[in-house]
Amino acid sequence: MHRPGPSMAGPAPGPELDAVLAEAVRGTGASVGLVYVLPPGERALEIAVVSGVVPQIAAPWARISLDDPIPVADAVRERRLVWLSSQEDVARRYPRLGVVLPYDFMLAAAPFPHGTRVWGGLVLLWPTWHPPELSPQERGVIDVCCVRGGALLHEAAGRGARLSTGDEPRVLPPPDAPEPEPEEARAALDFARRIPVGCCALDLDGRITFINSAAADLVGAGGAALLGARPWEALLWMNDPLFEDRYRAAVVSRRPTAFTALRPPDRWLAFHLYPDDRGISVQITPLTGDPGREVAEPERLPSVGPGGAGALYHLTHLAAALTETAGVGDVVEAVADQLVPAFGPSGLALLTVEEGRLRVIGHRGYSSEFMDSVDGSPLTAQTPNVHTLTDGVPSFFGSFEELRSAYPGAVRYAERDAWAFLPLIASGRPVGSMVLSYDHARPFPPAERAILTSLAGLIAQALDRARLYDTKHQLAHTLQTALLPRSLPGVPGLDVAARYLPAGHGMEIGGDFYDLIRCDDTTAAATIGDVQGHNIQAAALMGQVRTAVHAHATAGAAPSDVLARTNRLLSDLEPDLFTSCLFARLDLAGHRARMATAGHPPPLILHPDGRTEAVELPPGLLLGIDPHSAYSTVEVPFPPGTLLLLHTDGLVETAGTGIDEATAAVRDCLARAPDRTADEHADALVRHATRAATRSDDVALLLIRHASGTPGQPR
Repeated sequence: MHRPGPSMAGPAPGPELDAVLAEAVRGTGASVGLVYVLPPGERALEIAVVSGVVPQIAAPWARISLDDPIPVADAVRERRLVWLSSQEDVARRYPRLGVVLPYDFMLAAAPFPHGTRVWGGLVLLWPTWHPPELSPQERGVIDVCCVRGGALLHEAAGRGARLSTGDEPRVLPPPDAPEPEPEEARAALDFARRIPVGCCALDLDGRITFINSAAADLVGAGGAALLGARPWEALLWMNDPLFEDRYRAAVVSRRPTAFTALRPPDRWLAFHLYPDDRGISVQITPLTGDPGREVAEPERLPSVGPGGAGALYHLTHLAAALTETAGVGDVVEAVADQLVPAFGPSGLALLTVEEGRLRVIGHRGYSSEFMDSVDGSPLTAQTPNVHTLTDGVPSFFGSFEELRSAYPGAVRYAERDAWAFLPLIASGRPVGSMVLSYDHARPFPPAERAILTSLAGLIAQALDRARLYDTKHQLAHTLQTALLPRSLPGVPGLDVAARYLPAGHGMEIGGDFYDLIRCDDTTAAATIGDVQGHNIQAAALMGQVRTAVHAHATAGAAPSDVLARTNRLLSDLEPDLFTSCLFARLDLAGHRARMATAGHPPPLILHPDGRTEAVELPPGLLLGIDPHSAYSTVEVPFPPGTLLLLHTDGLVETAGTGIDEATAAVRDCLARAPDRTADEHADALVRHATRAATRSDDVALLLIRHASGTPGQPR
């Protein structure tokens, strides 16, 4: 969760990137625009520039993991445009986004590509009166802007610029309005002052920029006191998330909206909001009789105290994000990315207990050196961290004086002046603690204490679940590692290499396996396979299949017989899991390879002259389906200099790319430098696989080059 300091220096392409967003918004007529950057070596997108909204509304998505179910993450990961044509479309495909922005809008997200990688992404929003599809002209503008954005970020990274934003995103100013003549401006002001209807203007941040006397009288406050303030913060009787929610709805959807409010003791007022790209015009009128008959009042939102609707939606977004986390690392990242923007702490730390000591499992807003001084503290120490965890009671300190009074030995970090120490309790037992620190003194009113304590409960449950997941994952990983060969045997005349890449985020260990078997001085066997599933059962079955294949290969069975016998064994075991497998027997003296497959992707051959091809094999039935299945053996030339690539389907099955296209890309990778060693080819294929979209399956590679008597290179 800790973000290391940037290793790159130099200015990022600020004005140029701003111009890309401005052109995209202007050229497509979008009401809202956001630019994300993907710093080198990172797996998370960061907002760099926004247009049409304030950063607070976009804060839940200030930092997005590439694995998050968010449109821009999908667009960047899969290198494609994502289009959402309605609120229903948003809710169906991206429920987390729909929960936090339950408004009517259309959305497009597109990547910033350049060369073999993506450098960021673009997000655009339109009101619902936009046609249900993007026009060719709009798609053209998006394509051009994305190409420009990718080139800018690629060039900036090449000259050592720091792409990570670190601070608040830049906000583009709203479009210029026609400048009125002095007499026209005076007449408009006089009109607004004279009209008996209350009216005021809000900027996109919700702050009052103008209010006439009629509106000030209706809300019961002086106009001068309200200028520059948000109505729901300046007027106690409007301190309700509903009112801020209507403002957010107007800004995001660019549609008129309305609500009613009761000004104590008994005066009902109707508020009509009319938004555009520069702000919101508000009409305020008194109501008589039953207000529900004149203005429909939206469903009321639960009160959350300080933070209003923004805090409520942040809390909802965090809860949704926590349900999608897998391991402990995912939990701490989600907490830091969502809680810091919502509740404004300058620092956050998550701690747990291991062997009687506090252990820091993640932090944000602290130096590593400071957290190292906390890590490993004994549970006998007289510190608020220890007391919070052992007593299970939250502690709030509104100033450093309060903290020092309770704990004279307390260490102050920087100029922090307020702290919240919250126990993380799941199923009645402590699993850790969370510390929030603030730069300025803070009163921590009861409502805020309650919501922070509830939030700690959500985090505790997610953290407890994540620790169980990590334990199970580690067990499966250990099992699979034990079952795969630690090294490949050295076979005279063969140059060999193997690689294994786990699947993407959230996947458990899989059942991919490979093996190389030395049969005699001039013969070797190779196998590769993939057991259905990603769990302990798949890993265990993988070990059984590999052992069976190894035994039959050592006995000298033909490839078709090896698969048939292994298939009968699996059918007898009734594992309820199916397995693909490819087996090859390599005759180095006869310069030939004999192969058979049970539903496995065909191997690829790199010929000595640089040509590549996929070996055509009769597909065969997966192992474990029919005990009577027969398999066919195919013989292919295997002269010196030939490279044979055996792989699992994770190498050629990526989202948004057809298998034929993906296989062609792998062949191009092999042919790009045909004289590489097997190890060098393996490294190139790993780089190729990791540049592709997030994989949903593991990747196993076994590369074998007939090296004309050169000793093999075990890996």
